[in-house]
Amino acid sequence: MGFIITNTPSPKMFEGQIITYKVSPVLGVKINWMTEITTVKKGEYFIDEQRFGPYALWHHRHSFKPVPGGVQMNDEVNYKLPFGILGDIAHAFFVKNKLKHIFAYREKVMVEMFGVLK
Repeated sequence: MGFIITNTPSPKMFEGQIITYKVSPVLGVKINWMTEITTVKKGEYFIDEQRFGPYALWHHRHSFKPVPGGVQMNDEVNYKLPFGILGDIAHAFFVKNKLKHIFAYREKVMVEMFGVLK
């Protein structure tokens, strides 16, 4: 989706933190997206929620769990597209796969940076 962060968020995450982006969800068309960090439980999880952007609803929980040899990271995303049946069609044809691709790419980068736990 061509995520470009357009503000300079604090490196220390906190509840109420706003992060703004430019994203290109469809055909390279750039739109603004704003998320807010709504919950932070240090060392366990944080949640970001859309304030405005391409989704009717976006709730993303990033969880961290100590495991032997490192930390396991999990994502739980609840979202809904706007535009009713048109949003449902867009989801079936490309949004679902685009999100899978985004999270697969992030996993690949994390493995490259930190390796795989054995």
